[in-house]
Amino acid sequence: GKMRNRRYTLRRGPLVVYKENDGVAQAFRNLPGVELCCVSRLNLLQLAPGGHMGRFCIWSQAAMDELNTIYGAEGKRIPTAYMTNADLARIINSDEIQSVVKPALCSGEKPVPKRNAIKSIDALEALDPYAAAARKAETRAMEARAGKKASGLAAKRKAKKAFKAQGKAFYETASKQGNVCEDGFNIA
Repeated sequence: GKMRNRRYTLRRGPLVVYKENDGVAQAFRNLPGVELCCVSRLNLLQLAPGGHMGRFCIWSQAAMDELNTIYGAEGKRIPTAYMTNADLARIINSDEIQSVVKPALCSGEKPVPKRNAIKSIDALEALDPYAAAARKAETRAMEARAGKKASGLAAKRKAKKAFKAQGKAFYETASKQGNVCEDGFNIA
């Protein structure tokens, strides 16, 4: 990208490692990509930039000799690994560790799932008794209306049959009279 001081990126070149700066910095500072580092201030980010091992390093003879004094017998200790066996799963599952560790706690009863108050009236009653009573009353009213609806529909059908019979009777009397226009609208 070209944001925030990264407009012009430059590839990493060789790393020159020296002990004393006796004109080395002035000699290499004009070469693009070349970095300089004192042996006492070695940095992992300079030795392996981006985590990629194998950077081309140019060591001076004095810097190579200084490494023995820095990391020698009386110098800095090279860090050693804390664990001799890095297989952590094997260590945890070993008999020695498992005999000391407490057993896993497992409760026998499962947690009760949360009930939906919209679907269950019992759950609604636990939350809001007034709303549950109102919903029960509404359910009873709906059932009563359903019973009345059935009886009302039966009465309507009965009345419709009576009107239908009345209409058929009228049609029969009207058809007996014959053509209405012959007699000049006289009904016998």
